[in-house]
Amino acid sequence: MLGNTLRQLNHEVLLSLQKPLPRALTVDSGARNALADPSSARKKEDGSPVRSSGQAQWRQHSSVVPSGGPRKQLAHNFALQPELYPSSAGPVSRFEDVEFGTPIEVHIVRASYNADPFEKKVDLGVGAYRTEEGRPWVMPWVYTVRQQLAHDPTLNHEYLPFLGCERFTRCANELLLGDNSPAIQQGKVFGIQSLSGAGSVRIASEFLCKVMKYKTVFIPVETWENHYRLVTHGGFSDVREYRYWNTQTRTLDFEGLIEDLSAAPANSIVVLHPCAHNPTGCDPSHEQWDRIADIIEERRLFPFFDIAYQGLASGDIDEDAWAVRRFAERGIEFFCAQSFSKNCGLYGERTGNLAVMLNNPDKIEKVKSQFIVIARSIYCSPPSQGARIVTAMLGDPKLKEEWKTCLREMTNRIKDMRKGLKERLDALGTPGSWDHITQQVGFFSFTGLSERQVQLLREKYHVYMLSNGRANMCGLNTKNLDYTANAIHDIVTRLPEEDKNPLRA
Repeated sequence: MLGNTLRQLNHEVLLSLQKPLPRALTVDSGARNALADPSSARKKEDGSPVRSSGQAQWRQHSSVVPSGGPRKQLAHNFALQPELYPSSAGPVSRFEDVEFGTPIEVHIVRASYNADPFEKKVDLGVGAYRTEEGRPWVMPWVYTVRQQLAHDPTLNHEYLPFLGCERFTRCANELLLGDNSPAIQQGKVFGIQSLSGAGSVRIASEFLCKVMKYKTVFIPVETWENHYRLVTHGGFSDVREYRYWNTQTRTLDFEGLIEDLSAAPANSIVVLHPCAHNPTGCDPSHEQWDRIADIIEERRLFPFFDIAYQGLASGDIDEDAWAVRRFAERGIEFFCAQSFSKNCGLYGERTGNLAVMLNNPDKIEKVKSQFIVIARSIYCSPPSQGARIVTAMLGDPKLKEEWKTCLREMTNRIKDMRKGLKERLDALGTPGSWDHITQQVGFFSFTGLSERQVQLLREKYHVYMLSNGRANMCGLNTKNLDYTANAIHDIVTRLPEEDKNPLRA
């Protein structure tokens, strides 16, 4: 009976994944806090809630979505039907009152794509590289290193130290700051191996909140959606936003960025993307980075870099690390979360480093001791395989050159797809300007498509992307470029008035 129940339940879940997506979430920090804790919502003097211009708006796009918000939607789609349980199931579980967690859109989009049987479906939602054939890519040098490791009789499966492999963190720091970095030579930098970029952000947030006693974090308006979740779970309750994306020009809102950071309280944390900004693909120029550094110093703010795409913005690992190196040259202390998921294709190995720069090397051991406590309480010690692969590559000049060649190949393919999509949209006479597609860099294009347009793309043409219009250019190839361009043209032509999304204005 239990086997039949599970099979029926799996069938229900599969059917639910083929239904239209729940309404997407676009939120500012106040709205997010209100979702997590209704008592934290901002209120007017009379006690009524304040609604900011960028606050979350849940918009109904499908008749199958019941009222009550996205949690009710998931409950509607995935709820366990009481009749599936035999009457002899026993006493009521203590977990009866557990509700569905806040939906994670990227997971839902991916699951919906996988469940879609349409032959020409296109996945522009995945946050990973894909080849011309639409497959994940294991770089040739990774095969080489894995063979070397497999035949090394000295390797074992012992735990790594709590802060990870020192050789790996040293190589990662040199990749970030340069082989001849004065800060490294002066002993001002150390690293902590963590669970990719997300793990680095998480442990750093806990340190900054609970050890340094900092209160406020600023994240850009439009950022990796997991940033908010990571910093709040690290302890921060005051998470604010600074302007970054100009919805009218579809470029960097530099004036707004400077104005917001200039008003930030002292000791605020500022999350910064050094290159290939996710999701906008818009990066500051060298001159603009210097101005940002000026504000950081003037306002006594703490820069927290998150670099997940080193080598995948320009194709040059040194150019893509320019901003972080500039801050180091100026003697500005910082944290930098490094991920080797995207630029090494080691997604499942969870390989990352938290680079820490302190101006007083005498304090490093005390700082390390605090991170040991944090790491020990969360995951104890990091995994070894990915760190061994990256360390072997960075320590071998030949393999490192092979890796750089792979980065250039990936970057060039992405640029070709950007160019191909823009040319096709222009040739079709698609309403609006599409220059931003080729002006942006990295994996993603922030297309400017509205939530409604994105939904219709999925429903009519089976083209999947995030509801904010973020499209992964790696999901395009010569086989689906024409199809995708024609789909976008049709949807934008049908809904020209939605070219400007009021939720992101």
